[in-house]
Order: sequence, then structure tokens, then C-alpha cells
Amino acid sequence: MTRGFVADLDLAGRRVVVWGGRAEALAPVTALLEAGAVVTVVSDAPGTTVADLAARGLLTVTAPDTADVLTGAALLVPATGDPDADADATRRAAAAGVLAVRPAVPLLPGGDGRGEVVLVGGGPGDPGLLTVAGLEAVRTADVLVVDRLAPLSVLQQVRPGAEVIDVAKIPRGTFTPQERINELLVEHGLAGRRVVRLKGGDNFVFGRGGEEWQACAAAGVPVRVVPGVSSAIAAPALAGIPLTHRQLTQGFTVVSGHLPPGDPGSTLDWAALARAGTTLVVLMGVATLPAICAELVAQGMDPATPAATVADAGLPSQRDVRGRVDDIAARTLEAGIRPPAITVVGAVAGFRP
Repeated sequence: MTRGFVADLDLAGRRVVVWGGRAEALAPVTALLEAGAVVTVVSDAPGTTVADLAARGLLTVTAPDTADVLTGAALLVPATGDPDADADATRRAAAAGVLAVRPAVPLLPGGDGRGEVVLVGGGPGDPGLLTVAGLEAVRTADVLVVDRLAPLSVLQQVRPGAEVIDVAKIPRGTFTPQERINELLVEHGLAGRRVVRLKGGDNFVFGRGGEEWQACAAAGVPVRVVPGVSSAIAAPALAGIPLTHRQLTQGFTVVSGHLPPGDPGSTLDWAALARAGTTLVVLMGVATLPAICAELVAQGMDPATPAATVADAGLPSQRDVRGRVDDIAARTLEAGIRPPAITVVGAVAGFRP
């Protein structure tokens, strides 16, 4: 019997090839990115989340028939979900003189046959900011229905045999309809499985967790909630911006920016927000930021009000840009920032400890 050998590898700056780009690859891909590896995913049909990571410049995707795909690689990780395909990738690595490894997974008990859905808020992306209760839910799930902004590297700790379903939604791009997500939760819950809905941030802060709970309740599927650290609070904090400060402001307001001011579907009173005197946190507002900032100034906000945009909070790729409400949209665009990102407007955005 061949026994495995467990070792920690320093992969920072090293090229690692992950063979497979669907849900099975999410855990090793995100763990490797967190370790600082230069990741190449080999797949002719990558899933939505992997495609999004590639579009954001965080990894490279190449087809399986690409010549010399293993040249210069320090490691290959087979992650297709198909034992035969994984074995073939391992053989290719051996022929190229590249070490192939299989991510280790713990042996954990499965569900007890009593179906339930657990809505888990995963925090802003750093797996260290997932709660203990959330991690325990991930470890004992039969099925995990995951978003692209969840701390996907923790999927390395799912029990053997657990099914991972990628239901990512790309802003103004590919997405899984919410109705289908609701159906998946209900279908697996009614089949007696322990289902974890793993999302970024908190499920109830623009996470549509309330809709998912309603769908499960209507079908008779029990629901538990594990709150998460909202990116509305975490992203500014990780960038050194306190949302409240006794000498600067006495409150904060969190709004969705997915609809611009003046849109028929918007329910926000931008004039009131401009006058509120509290910190304003805008989620999902990268594309609409020029219109939002222009409206705030038009409604009386001082153009010199400090503002900051924070992207990829809690991830190795985190960065931020600082400015004023009258130029933060331009600065955000010039920096090439794409979602996920949040913008903070108010005196605290100019805070320097």
C-alpha cells in the first residue's frame, strides 16, 4: 500500500498548473492564489468563477492541447473531478518531469439524512474571516452551493464525496439565475442532504439570503443561518478606514449602487444621503460610480469630501485608491479596478492613523 507524504510547499512566485477548471478546481485554485503561486488552469470549458478570476488577471486559462503547458511548472494539481482525467494529467506531469499532487482532504462524517439548508456568510474572501460555525458547516456538508466571492479555498476541507456546485454571478456577465439557485437548495434539501449555501460577506446584506430562506420555507426545508462578516464593514477596515470615528462621524449608511441615481428601479433618496453627514458605503457600484458621485455633489455634498475605493478586500490582490468625491470615479477607472470593490465616501476615507 502506497502511503502519502504531507508537506508544506513555498509556492510564492512559482508556476503551478491546475488541470481542470470547474467546481472541483475551485478549492486548489483559490488556495494556490492565496499562497502567491502563479496559476495556470488547463480547461477547454472553465466554470464561471475560474473564468472570472482569469478576466480579473489573477490566473491564466489555457486549453488541454496547448503545447508545452507544463514547461516551467513547479507543480501540477489534477482537479477535474474525473478519476481517469486526473490520472491522465498525472501521467503527463510525470512524462514532463513535473511533480503532481492530490490535495489532501480530511475524513469527516456525512449528513444524517435529515435535509436542511445552512445559509453561511463567508466574509470578504480571506478564509481566516470565516466564522468557526461557518467552517464547521462547510466541513460537514453533503452539498455546497457556492458563489465566486466566497472564501473558496476552504473547500479543501469538504468531506470526501461532497458535491460542490458553482453558481457564480458575474456583474453584467455570466450568471446563474436566482430562481435556479433556489431550486437547487430545495431539491437537495428535500432529498435529505445537508446543504450549505456559501456566499461572500453576509447572506442578508445584499446577498438575497432572505429570498433563499423564503424558497426553502415554502417547500418545507429547514433553514439555519450562520452570519458572516459583511464586506461593507470589512473592506474599509482592511484598508485602514474606520467607518465611524468619534472625531469625524457618528454613523454610516450602506447602499447598493447597482442602479444609478434616476433609474426607475432605484429606491434611494440621494439628496438625503448627500446631506446625512454619515459615512456612505457603496456596494456593487463600480460601473455606476461616476453617476453616483456626480449626483451626490449635485445634491449639495462638498466636492472635496474624502472618498476611497477598495478592491478585492481580504485577498492577496487587495488594493485601494484614495481621492475626493468629485474625482474618485475617475481614479477608480484609471486604476483599472473591477468588481468586487466598495467605495467609501466621507471624512473617514481620509483617515490616516
